[in-house]
Amino acid sequence: MDLGHFSIHLSVKDIKASRAFYETLGFKVVDGTAKNRWLMMQNGDSKIGLFEGLFDGNMLTFNPKDVRTVQAALKDKGYRLEKEAEDGVGAAHAAVADPDGNILLLDQY
Repeated sequence: MDLGHFSIHLSVKDIKASRAFYETLGFKVVDGTAKNRWLMMQNGDSKIGLFEGLFDGNMLTFNPKDVRTVQAALKDKGYRLEKEAEDGVGAAHAAVADPDGNILLLDQY
């Protein structure tokens, strides 16, 4: 199963403080704005999304080429999805919780 690129999305309390911390580690902003309360930051192949007040908890995010194929495989194995991708083609997302309740976002864009 090809899950594509990986990033982690962090729910942060203070996006400016978090941005400064990750910049110290060599991350640079590649998308988003602090005004909109989200930033995508990158250091080499590593990506971190910072989100202030937009969701609870942290998420592991994968960008498969075909989210519907991944979704079908998970459902075939008996996993219940927290959110299902709509039928069709193109951009969509689904979400599933791992056994410990960590959310995996499957985001095809």
